[in-house]
Amino acid sequence: MSVLDQIVKAYDIRGTVHDELNADVAHALGVGFATFVTAAGADRVVVARDMRPSGPSLVEAFTRGLNEHGVDVVDIGLASTDLMYYASGTLDVPGAMWTASHNPAGYNGVKLCLGGARPVGADSGLADVKSVAQAVLDGNEPQRATTPGTRTEDSMLDAFVEHVLTFVDLSEIGPMKVVADTANGMGGLVVPAVLRRLDGVEFEIMFPELDGTFPNHPADPLQPANQRDLRARVVAGGFDLGLAFDGDADRVFVVDERGVGLSGSTTTAILAAATLRQHAGATVLHNLICSRSVPEVVDEHGGHPVRTRVGHSYIKQMMAETGALFGGEHSAHYYFARNFNADSGLIAALMVMAEVGRSGALLSELRVPFERYASSGEINTKVDDAVAVIDRVSGEFADHPQDDLDGLTVDCGDWWFNLRPSNTEPVLRLNLEAPNRDACDDRVAELLALITT
Repeated sequence: MSVLDQIVKAYDIRGTVHDELNADVAHALGVGFATFVTAAGADRVVVARDMRPSGPSLVEAFTRGLNEHGVDVVDIGLASTDLMYYASGTLDVPGAMWTASHNPAGYNGVKLCLGGARPVGADSGLADVKSVAQAVLDGNEPQRATTPGTRTEDSMLDAFVEHVLTFVDLSEIGPMKVVADTANGMGGLVVPAVLRRLDGVEFEIMFPELDGTFPNHPADPLQPANQRDLRARVVAGGFDLGLAFDGDADRVFVVDERGVGLSGSTTTAILAAATLRQHAGATVLHNLICSRSVPEVVDEHGGHPVRTRVGHSYIKQMMAETGALFGGEHSAHYYFARNFNADSGLIAALMVMAEVGRSGALLSELRVPFERYASSGEINTKVDDAVAVIDRVSGEFADHPQDDLDGLTVDCGDWWFNLRPSNTEPVLRLNLEAPNRDACDDRVAELLALITT
């Protein structure tokens, strides 16, 4: 698979490509993106990068491709992905964020959006970018502009901080102690910039140095092992809660005062309830991997739950189509209408802090009503033929309601599961939920036996 194919296939699941991505490919992508955005009526692009060592050279080559084809570049330098989305939304120009998010140090990639932070995914423009980029790599570059574009530098961090602070009533965040593990990622730039603005909040940042070699642990908080340091520090330091950010800081996982992590579904449910308390009757999105507790909570708080496919481009599109105020994913991406329908780890973190402060309860107490079932988490199994396995599993559950919104989802009454193929690997991803841990473990064993038969 070519590096460009990898970019297109991986984009919607926040994946990125290996270090085969070099300056020539980045330049070709700049040309492809220039062609795409000019066809959409834009002549300026905001560009940002994370702290990976390969970032500067890739951004330089990408910018050159844009400039050569008449597109101006506003370079905001080191940034979190949600800061780039804010810049795209505020300036109403397309954007490009060079990052490999949670992936290892040798990886890099690019997340693209149109003006207003509108998504560009595999089926909404990315294939067009790839087509032109491939032509450039094959020696068939389109004619360059008569007048090249310009490059200017800007920093939008201060404006972004002010924007994030508008999502909560700051008076509700009473005295509390917070520790954030930014894993040497971009959270080290943006998280303290927000937390230091909160009166009465004592905070500590773990691994704040921007270092794309990740000397302490991988910047992937979805994996429990990468939350180990944070959980220990929360307990040892007597903190009220902990925050674990991924490499580009658009995701956040929350840890309570006992050092026990909240799932993405639990945080989604908490933020949904907070949203609906302020906006009765609002629409809230949740992807189909989220716990059943999420739509239950939305219903109980008078909202309208809408189930979506997994992936940010789908959720952003549905946010726009439905007028939803909030959306959440099991993977800890949280989307806000007032944030140009884009996700933000910082906004989510601040809202959780406000909920703890407002309630006057410990986070371990606050979470209880939102956790109603036992979940398997995402279990990946290598298979030779994903379609054949899904068809076989579907046949075994033919007597139960099914849908194919994203892979195969089967409703078995008091338990359910989703089985979907990876976009980038020969694996099937199983997510299952049941009334209790024993039932969940039994059902997982049953499904894995079917998958591996």
